[in-house]
Amino acid sequence: MSIPAVTSPSGYTLPAVGFGTYRLRGEAGAAAVGDALAAGYRLLDSAASYQNEGAVGAAVRRSAVPRDEIVVTSKLPGRYHAFDDAIATVEESVLRTGLDAIDLYLIHWPNPSVGRYVEAWRALVEARERGLVRQIGVCNFLPEHLDRLAQETGVLPVVNQIELHPYFPQTEALAFHHERGILTESWTPIGRGNDLLSHPVVAELATRHEVSPAQVVLAWHVARGAIPLPKAAGRARQRENLAIFDVVLTDEDVARLTALGRPDGRTANQDPATYEEL
Repeated sequence: MSIPAVTSPSGYTLPAVGFGTYRLRGEAGAAAVGDALAAGYRLLDSAASYQNEGAVGAAVRRSAVPRDEIVVTSKLPGRYHAFDDAIATVEESVLRTGLDAIDLYLIHWPNPSVGRYVEAWRALVEARERGLVRQIGVCNFLPEHLDRLAQETGVLPVVNQIELHPYFPQTEALAFHHERGILTESWTPIGRGNDLLSHPVVAELATRHEVSPAQVVLAWHVARGAIPLPKAAGRARQRENLAIFDVVLTDEDVARLTALGRPDGRTANQDPATYEEL
């Protein structure tokens, strides 16, 4: 199954949908990631904190898909924002994957009260210069965090991965990223622990387009220029989540789903201005 590409104004290109690997660990996790590659996924999202970089790397090494067609992502935990710690963590991530380099490496959370995310960013810049990683980005950064990176280092991330779904549509963040040439990736793209997929608007659109509620929501991400990262261990759900590019939502459909946004729409109240993760 062929996946279209999304290219940022700065020229960085990623597949229009990726594969989330949270909780996919060990041999079972490697098998699930291998199934995802066989289904057509080419963007894999991992993290040091997921404790599955080894499983993801094993799946890539075992796959018949050419290495240069796969984008392997990992992330730096908050406890390693100090420069030397960050460099060592990136080195460990590469070693765990068993790959020659990691394609995209992100700072997982800004942890602003700690105040070392710029130091961590400088470490990722060095890791890129050393060839440990090919591109660098961030997760959960607010506009003020991104502006500080630009002001203090002159380097903007190619990606910001943020919580994004119809209950939390992040319209202003999408516009901010686009203006600065940053691609937006969506975590928790179909909601988690909420009733999004059973919402009457989602159900109505799914019936009209003759697809599943999850496919409607994933198509909404694509229509807005965001890259969703759904996770699915089973082959059938993996393929269902990929079969979204023939779902043509109208502007009205997109607007109706976006209008589901709520002030308290975050699934776990993880506001990057205050929430921190080590």
